[in-house]
Amino acid sequence: MKTRIPFDNSFAALTGGFFSHQAPEPAPAPTLIAYNLALGAELGIEAGDDLAEIFSGASVPGGAEPLAQLYAGHQFGNYNPQLGDGRAVLLGEVISAHGARRDIQLKGSGRTPYSRGGDGKAWLGPVLREYVVSEAMHALGIPTTRALAATSTGESVYREGAKPGAIVTRVAASHIRVGTFQVFAARGQIEQLQTLAEYTIARHYPDANGPEGLLQAAMDAQASLIPKWMGVGFIHGVMNTDNCQIAGETIDYGPCAFMDAFASDRVFSSIDRNGRYSFANQPDIAIWNMAQLATALLPLMPDPDAAVERFTVMLHAMKDDLRAGWLSSFAAKLGIAAPIDADAALITDLLALMETGGADFTNTFNALTRGDASDEMTDRSAYGTWHARWQERIKGESGAQALMATSNPVIIPRNHRIEQMIDAAVAGDFALFQRLDTALKTPFTERANIADLKRPPSTQEIVPATFCGT
Repeated sequence: MKTRIPFDNSFAALTGGFFSHQAPEPAPAPTLIAYNLALGAELGIEAGDDLAEIFSGASVPGGAEPLAQLYAGHQFGNYNPQLGDGRAVLLGEVISAHGARRDIQLKGSGRTPYSRGGDGKAWLGPVLREYVVSEAMHALGIPTTRALAATSTGESVYREGAKPGAIVTRVAASHIRVGTFQVFAARGQIEQLQTLAEYTIARHYPDANGPEGLLQAAMDAQASLIPKWMGVGFIHGVMNTDNCQIAGETIDYGPCAFMDAFASDRVFSSIDRNGRYSFANQPDIAIWNMAQLATALLPLMPDPDAAVERFTVMLHAMKDDLRAGWLSSFAAKLGIAAPIDADAALITDLLALMETGGADFTNTFNALTRGDASDEMTDRSAYGTWHARWQERIKGESGAQALMATSNPVIIPRNHRIEQMIDAAVAGDFALFQRLDTALKTPFTERANIADLKRPPSTQEIVPATFCGT
């Protein structure tokens, strides 16, 4: 039986240079590593015996209109006038069982017109990282792209030596980014910019009123997303404008990681030498990215000067929205359903104790869910004082424990386990990959067989930096 995918493509119908038609490069010897059966069913995919061929680019399914999208972007604050899908091909779109339009994209499928000298391929490590981490984020309730499949290609990719080639099939609300708007604004292609804005509004924010409404909706989505990242100790690692999706999903899991010991200035990306995308900087970077979107939308405004003033007010208000989201996220982790401004001090005092003592982020909040985190602390006297304050605060919160149980995961995709998974997979052993994928589907459920996956890294296991994988 051949796999059938009910494509219903819309982006491919746009004219004006938004993409280049591009078929994926056929993999020479594809093997299916994983297929997300539940997600496939949600997308209406009738899975056949040719999944490896389809999700490796060896066979293009009927109804697909493969293309590589064009975009630009600020990378670590420096504008690059043309980027685009240099190693990804959008097969097409489907309408999910929930009525949502979803992109299906092959990532690592070979060269495109936007590859800029690269080979357009991916190796097994980043593919498995994205599969596991994106699905973990979904299980945590955080807006994210999803992983539909992981496939080995049967060829070597050269990244400081030969690595096994692989492709991840990514599902997204869309792949429209801040950088998609930037490229047309920078080129002065106002007609294309207008078309893109209208298409994005129709697809993602049908209630938005013109470019200003689109900007506000995108800002609201980011102001909701970033506090959710922070609430689980997630560091994206490379929040460039080309990695900032308009629909408000987490996208592009490159040098990302979850914190072990809490440190507000924690950076994982090997190329983020100045801490631009550190844990604590993520809200400010979200505002910076939205400022770039605002700039790109200015040519569509009838009075750009007046729009600058309105957009500036909106951007300043976004800081308050992010702060409110942070307060709500962390208050829930302490069992507080309706936080007040004074609760910020309770939260920050706990985080300061954790940072000073190097307490594990996830395990500390998990211990608090059970009532006491003194075993996670080095300064137990100071913690005891804080604990008394906390108990007094939640005295009237009848649902505190239940709220904490759904806000504090017992398991996250710890960086050292991800690296161990990759090492094993390169050697041909996918048992840890399968185990992590299964365990992370229920991150708020305590069970005995995940004790080792919950454990922070030993000194020898610490992974100090992560890499993009391109």
